[in-house]
Amino acid sequence: MYKILKAEELADKIYLMDVEAPRVAKHCQPGQFIIVKMDDKGERIPLTICDYDREAGTITIVFQIVGASTQKMAELKAGDSFRDFTGPLGCASEFVNEDLEELKNKKILFVAGGVGAAPVYPQVKWMKNNGIDVDVIVGSKTKDMLILEKEMEAVAGNLYVCTDDGSYGHSGMVTSMIEKLAEEGKKYDVCIAIGPMIMMKFVCLLTKKLEIPTIVSMNPIMVDGTGMCGACRLQVGNEIKFACVDGPEFDGHLVDFDQAMKRQMMYRTEEGRAMLKLQEGDTHHGGCGHCGGDN
Repeated sequence: MYKILKAEELADKIYLMDVEAPRVAKHCQPGQFIIVKMDDKGERIPLTICDYDREAGTITIVFQIVGASTQKMAELKAGDSFRDFTGPLGCASEFVNEDLEELKNKKILFVAGGVGAAPVYPQVKWMKNNGIDVDVIVGSKTKDMLILEKEMEAVAGNLYVCTDDGSYGHSGMVTSMIEKLAEEGKKYDVCIAIGPMIMMKFVCLLTKKLEIPTIVSMNPIMVDGTGMCGACRLQVGNEIKFACVDGPEFDGHLVDFDQAMKRQMMYRTEEGRAMLKLQEGDTHHGGCGHCGGDN
């Protein structure tokens, strides 16, 4: 059992929890995720790690209510426990293995949309801890939906807050902030964008135009988290990849977002899942090379 040490509501239907998980905390890196399960019959829920404390042996997760399982999860309090808390899973962010001196010479922009601020935060914190200042854009629909602003402000070199309705910070979507920075003469060597699929799509369309290499996290399409279910199958350039075992981070300019979003909609129904399995054959979930498919 994995004890919940802290549970709080950050915004409407968005929750944060600190969980006692020493082994995960000891080995995890920015960009990776965990899978939680509330009980023996509970649904497996993949969640990107928001923060970790190796000394305390804790992992911080942030999630949004999107269905029955996350609704039940939101009702858990400090002192309750998860039946399973598996991780770290997925590949760490590429910059973790880069030469630090080379990394310090790069101009890096992080773009977080909505709950995407949670997986962006540990990456920006890692940068700060390694003496690297980065710019961060955080966007939300309204001021009330904004999360982790103070935490992000403490680790970002420059923080730009946007709200779609103009209720706080820059008025407009994150893409309009990117355009504004470009007009001001800001130049970046790489952009890391994490958030809703549609946000990442339009960020990538813009950064491609601006010739800024862009990494995206495809964690929004993960379901099972092991490569077995086929939910997170996506086209990256000429290759078939799976977000949970090959990612969750990929070259955003190579990701076919339209196909991924269409699959995401189809996967929600039993008929849609059957159709995807028929259409995709052996590559439906066995094509990742890690899970073994139906074997």
